[in-house]
Amino acid sequence: MPIYEYICEDCNERFEKIVINKQQEISCPKCSSKKAAIQLSVFATGNSGNSSTPSGGFSGGGGGCCGGGCSYH
Repeated sequence: MPIYEYICEDCNERFEKIVINKQQEISCPKCSSKKAAIQLSVFATGNSGNSSTPSGGFSGGGGGCCGGGCSYH
């Protein structure tokens, strides 16, 4: 089941909905308006291909043990 992102055309509320079928009626959770426009989603990727990190890896430049920012390594 896909999750779609919407924006209400009446109150500008942004929300997500799981859509079971395309005939499903979508309404804003804030104002209950039926005027919702589907938004384009931006998908995150691990590596854009133009950095010096190993393929599929993260640069790890900031905190957290997996990024090498702690003393446990």
